[in-house]
Amino acid sequence: MKQETRQCQNCKNQFAIEPEDFNFYEKIRVPPPTFCFHCRLQRRMTWRNERALYKRNCDLCGKLTFSMYPSGVSFPVYCHGCWFSDKWNPLRYGKDYDFSENFFAQFNKLQQEVPRIALQVESVVNSDYTNQVLDCKNCYLLTSAVGDEDCMFSYRILYSKNILDSYAVVKSENIYEGAMGRESANIFFSQGFADSESLYFCDESRGCQNCFMSSNLRRKSYVFRGEQLTREEYKRRLSSIDLGSYRAVENLRQEFAELTAKSLRPRGTFKNVINTTGNSIANAKDCKYCFHATDIENCHYSLFIDNAKDCMDMNNGGHIMELIYEMNTTGARAFNSKFCNDAWPEVMNLTYCDSCRSGAKDLFGCISVRGKQYCILNKEYSRQEYQNLIPKIIGHMNVLPYQDKKGRVYKYGEFFPSELSPFPYNDSMAQDFFQLTAAEAGIQGFRWNDQVEKNVAVVIPSHDLPDRIQDVAENIIDKIIGCEHEGRCNDRCTVGFRIVPSELRFYKRYNLPLPRLCPNCRHYERLKQRNPLKLWHRTCTCAGQKSENGVYHNTIAHFHKSGHCPNEFETSYAPDRKEIIYCEQCYNSEVV
Repeated sequence: MKQETRQCQNCKNQFAIEPEDFNFYEKIRVPPPTFCFHCRLQRRMTWRNERALYKRNCDLCGKLTFSMYPSGVSFPVYCHGCWFSDKWNPLRYGKDYDFSENFFAQFNKLQQEVPRIALQVESVVNSDYTNQVLDCKNCYLLTSAVGDEDCMFSYRILYSKNILDSYAVVKSENIYEGAMGRESANIFFSQGFADSESLYFCDESRGCQNCFMSSNLRRKSYVFRGEQLTREEYKRRLSSIDLGSYRAVENLRQEFAELTAKSLRPRGTFKNVINTTGNSIANAKDCKYCFHATDIENCHYSLFIDNAKDCMDMNNGGHIMELIYEMNTTGARAFNSKFCNDAWPEVMNLTYCDSCRSGAKDLFGCISVRGKQYCILNKEYSRQEYQNLIPKIIGHMNVLPYQDKKGRVYKYGEFFPSELSPFPYNDSMAQDFFQLTAAEAGIQGFRWNDQVEKNVAVVIPSHDLPDRIQDVAENIIDKIIGCEHEGRCNDRCTVGFRIVPSELRFYKRYNLPLPRLCPNCRHYERLKQRNPLKLWHRTCTCAGQKSENGVYHNTIAHFHKSGHCPNEFETSYAPDRKEIIYCEQCYNSEVV
C-alpha cells in the first residue's frame, strides 16, 4: 500500500498516512483517521485533567476531598475509597443501545449519570495535592508521575526522589529546575542531562560530574564555564558563585540562555534507538514521531509512553501495553484496546470506554466499569450477545455519525469529540501543549473555564522577598507571597502562593533562593522552554569548517571536509530557529 495524503477535517492541513500506518489500521480493524496527528493529540488531551484541582465533597460519603471536577458537574463524584467500594454498582446505570440515535449522543447521556472518581491516583501516601500519579509518597503538586518520593511542583517525574520544579525527569534524585534528564543526582538549573552528578547550568551533558555553565560535555569533571580545571580550582571558583541570591541566579539564567543559543544542538535526545524519529527517546526500535518515550517498539505518533509495543496515537501510558490505538491514559498490562480514556490496569479489548479499570475486558461504550466483561453502555450481555451486537453498532456509527458544533463528523474510528469532555479546555492537558486564549478556544469550539477573580490577601509582594535564602525567616511558611505575574498572564496564575515546610528545607539545604512566581506560572515557564511536539525535515547546518551562521567553529575535520554536510534528518527544531543543529555524525565528531 502506498503513502496517501489527506486533509485534516479539523485544521484543514494536509497530512500523510504511511504504508506501515495502513498495515496497523488493518491489523486492529479500524479505518484511517480523518484528523492529523496534532489535532488527534489535542483532541485526546482535552479528556485529561492533570493540574486543575478543586475542593468538594464526595457525593457518596460526604467527605471533603480534592477532585478534578468542581462542584456542579452533572454526574456524581466519589472519593477514591467510595469509588472502589462495593457501595455502588456501575451496571445499575446500564442502557440498551438505541439504533435511532447516534452512539456518541447515547454515550453522552451515560456520562451525565455514572459516578466518576475524584482523582486519578493509586497507591499514594501523604500526597493529597497530586493527580494522575501512581506509587508516590510525600509528594505535593506533582502530576503525571510514577514511583516518586518527596517530589514537588513537577511534571512527568518517574521513579525519582527529591525533585522540585522539574519536567520529564527519570530515575534521578535531588534535582531543581531540571528538564529532560535521567539517572542523575544533584542537578540544578540544567537540561538534557544523563548519568551525571553535581551539575549547575549545564546543557546536553552525559556522564559528567561537578560542572558549571557548560554544554555538550561527555564524561567530564570539573569544567567551569567550558574550561577544564583541577578539582581544587573548580571548587574555589564555584564557591564564588552565590546560588543563594535571587539576583545572582537571574543573571546566571541569562548567561545560560546565551550559552545554549551559541552551542551545538543534536537533532534530538536519543539513547539506544534504531530506525526511530521524534525526541527524548531511549531504548526504541522502529518508532516514528514519538516524544518522551522509553523501551518502545513499533510505536507511532505517541507521547509520554514506556514499555510499549505496537501502539499508535497513544499518550500517557506504559508499564506493558500492546496493540493500543487512539487512547489517553492507559497501561499496566493493557492490550488490544482503542478510543478509550483512562483505562488501566490489566484491561483488554476495550473500545470507546472512559474510566474503566481493574481487569475490565470486552467492553464497548462503558464508563467506570471495573472487573466486568461483555458490557455495552454499562449493560451486561452474554458473550454471544455481545459479539453479535458490536458489528451492528459499528455499522450504525458509520450510517448515523455524530456531528459536533463546528461541523466535524465522528464515525467509528474517531476518538471522543472534545465537546463531550467533562473538562473545560483550560483545565485539560491540552492547554499545556496547545495553549490557547479564551477567545481562541471559543473559535475552535472548546469550552472554557472563566477564572474567578481572586481576592488573595498577599502579605509579601514578590519584590519584597529577601534576595538571599539565608535571610529568609522560618515564618515565611505562614505568609502568602504575591506572584510576580499578579494574575495578568494566561497561565492560571494563582496571584498568591505559600512556601510549604519541606520546600523551604530544600531551598535552605541546597542554598537556593525563593521563587517569585506561583507554581502554575513556574510550570508554564518551564513548558515554554521545551521543543514543540513536531518534526521538521532539515539539512545539517555544518558548513565545513564552521556552522552556517558562523557562530560555531569546528574543532576537527568532519567526513565531508570543507564542503557542506549533506546529511538530512527529522528534528523538533524548526528551520527558522537560531540554534545550531548538527546531524549525528557531525555532532559526535565535535562532542563525543
